[in-house]
Amino acid sequence: MLGKKLVTAQKRGETRALCLGLAMVACSMMMYFFIGITIVPSYTKSVWTTETVCKLLKANIKDRDHCSPSEDSEDEEAFHYPCLEVWVNLTASGQEVFLYNTEDTLERNPKCFYVPGNLEKPEEVKTLIETIANNLRRYQTFPCYYDPGGTQRNAILSRLYPLKGLLFAFLWPTLLFTGGCLVIVLVKISQYVSVLSAWQ
Repeated sequence: MLGKKLVTAQKRGETRALCLGLAMVACSMMMYFFIGITIVPSYTKSVWTTETVCKLLKANIKDRDHCSPSEDSEDEEAFHYPCLEVWVNLTASGQEVFLYNTEDTLERNPKCFYVPGNLEKPEEVKTLIETIANNLRRYQTFPCYYDPGGTQRNAILSRLYPLKGLLFAFLWPTLLFTGGCLVIVLVKISQYVSVLSAWQ
């Protein structure tokens, strides 16, 4: 009687472990799919692939001429913010180019180095942009990225998804997938051993 209960409990444990392993594999596949349709396209579309050193030429804040995320927007309640214009010299080519914070900044507003979020308060935005400008003026030279193909005649300060970030994004689903497969293999081995012991 006790033996049957132990066998039943063992089978239930194996079933639960097998379900856990399959769930881990399924979750990892969903994470791979999500990364594949969001992060990977952004990484592959970015043309700013070569790192160089940028030397600051000027960083001007247009307090009077505010920038709006949409030039065609005539809404009085549209979000406006001071526009920081940053020009740098690329040490790799010697060109004078406009500097953007990330690839996304160029798409949102090609006139400004930094585009704040709509939920930020105007006072905080002004302070933040002044801080960014002061930091750029303080360091003068800093690493940046440019397009070696020449399709984009500008530079960005940092990439949204660098290679290290992409590899780190794939790390967690890979660990989850490996763990799930390991659980499934251990369950199958346990079932195989149980069958062998039953025949002896």
